[in-house]
Amino acid sequence: MNPNALVQCVPNFSEGRRPEVIEAIAGAIAAQGVRVLSVSADADHNRCVITFVGEPGAVAQAAIRGAEVAMRLIDLNQHRGNHPRMGAVDVIPFVPISGCDMADCVALARRVGEALGNMGLPVFLYEEAATRPDRRNLADVRRGEFEGLREQIGVDPAKKPDFGPEKIHPTAGCTAVGARMPLIAFNVNLGTSDLSIAKKIAKAVRGSSGGLVHCKALGIPLADRGQVQVSMNMVNYKETPLHRAFELIKLEAERYGVPVVGSEIVGLVPVDALVGVARHYLRLEGFKSDQVLEKRLVE
Repeated sequence: MNPNALVQCVPNFSEGRRPEVIEAIAGAIAAQGVRVLSVSADADHNRCVITFVGEPGAVAQAAIRGAEVAMRLIDLNQHRGNHPRMGAVDVIPFVPISGCDMADCVALARRVGEALGNMGLPVFLYEEAATRPDRRNLADVRRGEFEGLREQIGVDPAKKPDFGPEKIHPTAGCTAVGARMPLIAFNVNLGTSDLSIAKKIAKAVRGSSGGLVHCKALGIPLADRGQVQVSMNMVNYKETPLHRAFELIKLEAERYGVPVVGSEIVGLVPVDALVGVARHYLRLEGFKSDQVLEKRLVE
């Protein structure tokens, strides 16, 4: 792999309520050769997402350091949150940015997966790094979560990890490591506390149940706000843009007499995704992303 390549890593950790733990993990990741771009935490989800970039070797080592701290400080036996999870470090995806391709990130995922396995953590390879078709989809890998997988790993041959022991780590669970294209974590909040409505809307939106291709969605409660949320992963924003998901949620919500009260993006987002939203709602004609001032300045 080109040592001057730029790789993005976006690990998700099962902690969104203890700032000192989040800071410890982010601090372990930050080092020479790596730049932390974003740390985003959510108490309802009880989850944080850390985005960092750097040259491949440094990114791999940073991901391993973050996992080491998460394994030490997070006990899934005590963890409660709205987001599905199976590990203290739940998922570690690698994304090619420049000077590398998907094959390079697959190799990186396998390298990190093997290292975590040697640390006693069962690892499943997913998305482009998957070693079998039924492990491409993260939701399929994570089905059962920590509590269910605790009973399945070592018993069910289909749950044999790609790396690490054939038994779940007693406190840190297991981890999915993979390679993928940029993903946008996009959430839409609804003006109701009725979780069944969010779940019905999520089912209408997600691709696996006949909704939008390249959209994964769950209905989640936001207890502190007295609201519910349609929480989405947009895995291909070019084929399924943000505004299409937003408009479908709005349309479905109207059926139940529920307003959309806001939306949020977790972590970072490609500027072209937001340009697409602006182009749609402002009906811009002939607008190009290189008209964005900050983008031109960077170039």
